[in-house]
Amino acid sequence: MPLKVGVNGAGGRMGQRIVALTMKDDDLSLAAALEWSGSLVLGRDAGDVAGSGHAGVPISVELDQHVDVIIDFSTPEGLKSVLAICESRRIPLVVATTGVSAELRDAVLSSAQSIPIVMAPSMSVAVNLVMKLVSEAARVLRNNTDGVDVEIIERHHRFKEDAPSGTALQFGRIVAEQMGQDRHVHGRDGRIGQRPLNEIGYHAVRTGDNVGEHTIVFGMMGETIDMTVRGHTRDSYAYGALTAAKYLVSQGAGLYSMADVLGL
Repeated sequence: MPLKVGVNGAGGRMGQRIVALTMKDDDLSLAAALEWSGSLVLGRDAGDVAGSGHAGVPISVELDQHVDVIIDFSTPEGLKSVLAICESRRIPLVVATTGVSAELRDAVLSSAQSIPIVMAPSMSVAVNLVMKLVSEAARVLRNNTDGVDVEIIERHHRFKEDAPSGTALQFGRIVAEQMGQDRHVHGRDGRIGQRPLNEIGYHAVRTGDNVGEHTIVFGMMGETIDMTVRGHTRDSYAYGALTAAKYLVSQGAGLYSMADVLGL
């Protein structure tokens, strides 16, 4: 029997792709599509909005249908709302929303004591694989005699509201865990003096319709390593979220990462 999927943020760019790809997957069934009360697509068919044909699922504010799992690609406010629903009804939740505050993350951690939750700054399989490779590179380089300068450059579309991206910050945390940098700088300006070795620099570029690109630079005296991962379409994130949903329904309560989903 197909897995019944609910999509929170079904009218957004990513939500529409989740809807479309769910409809194409024989192992999945679109059961619910949620949006906030001010959405212009409320009442419309989720499949029609996604451009993938009639789904027979109207976009609504309330969850009136049974679902096996919910995928949240909305906003921090939308996540807060659906988190309460999932906890009260014991519904597994895939959290793909970014820009989450420390307070909201704590709420997710609290809910994970009673329901299974996958939460990740990026749902992309490629991004999560590169995170593993970056961790290994940082581990090997941490005792480099002349030190290593780490810079993280990320590019996203003009509509992205948070900067640096959650994925860029996660790359920084991964490096810092291995190499010990305790200074995180978001861009530089003016006469700032020599770059300290305990620093990770972040640079956010917002341009056109770029769906996501991250470069992690390990700069050493005499050589440089650039590790880059690029998303060409939003489907890379959508497929990852659907993979996480399939994984999650067979898990017990707890907080899981995409590394868990992918066996990394």
